[in-house]
Amino acid sequence: MAAPSFRWSDDREPHRARTQALLRAHPGLRSLVGRNPWTAVAILGTVALQGILAFEVRSAPWWAVLALAWCVGAFLDHALFVMVHECSHDLVLPRRWQNTSLAIVANLPQIFPSAVSFRHYHLKHHSYQGVTELDADLPAPWEARLVQNGTVRKALWLLFFPFFQIARAFRLREIRLLDPWVAGNWIAQLAFDAAVWSVLGPRAFAYLAASLCFSVGLHPLGARWIQEHFLTHGDQETSSYYGPLNAVALNVGYHNEHHDLPSVPWHRLPAIRRAAPEFYDTLRAHRSWSRLLVRFIADPELSLYSRVTRSNRGGAANTVGGA
Repeated sequence: MAAPSFRWSDDREPHRARTQALLRAHPGLRSLVGRNPWTAVAILGTVALQGILAFEVRSAPWWAVLALAWCVGAFLDHALFVMVHECSHDLVLPRRWQNTSLAIVANLPQIFPSAVSFRHYHLKHHSYQGVTELDADLPAPWEARLVQNGTVRKALWLLFFPFFQIARAFRLREIRLLDPWVAGNWIAQLAFDAAVWSVLGPRAFAYLAASLCFSVGLHPLGARWIQEHFLTHGDQETSSYYGPLNAVALNVGYHNEHHDLPSVPWHRLPAIRRAAPEFYDTLRAHRSWSRLLVRFIADPELSLYSRVTRSNRGGAANTVGGA
């Protein structure tokens, strides 16, 4: 049966040491660091496409709204998540304010204003992976107790994952919940949501909301959140995904590579693995998000406790706001 507690580690998060070893062995990898301004074009195109699809389903039957959200909208919404993630690392445009503004635009079809807050939480996740008070990617203890390892509960957790993710924000320390950029994100999002509802109607709004829920929840794409840091391969804290959906997910499956070199944009992540196979081919990786989704739901050995926690901050000082 699944362990009734998280896996504890006295060590610091593993990727800083891996980064140092990787760059000692392959100093040429520094040339991959940079930005991809074409991501801005992809953001604008994807936002426009989601708007067009919402317009098209404004009078469609409800089953068609949900079917389109599952089959198409989830993939577009997931791509927007990845592009918000790129903006959070300033991997698109030269200035931080430009990346933050672009992330707010990418966030619009996702209904809930999360882009700016995600930046703060995600940079903490990189620095403090597994530290309960600082890592929003880590399930809360109450969350793990609630879900446990039952098939139905795990499926429902995935279905409602966006709401659990929002609830995690309130346990975090050293994070400003509100600043001018967060306020701007909320204002822009609420204005967009009101416009969609009043102009296109509830079915268009429901299409966008369902696309959001499917993109991170009970859908093959939702397995990405299991793949990244759940202990599906012994004690290995971070796992990559090398499968065909990377083509529509902007290589987000290359998660070890991203944590090792977070300043490398999405289109160059496969080059890290090619240049340093001895660092990555020795790690276990996933080839199918669909198979992982089924395994997580059905396997009683896997639960929300299948994560590593730690208190070791690696000597980093307390910080507030974006790291």
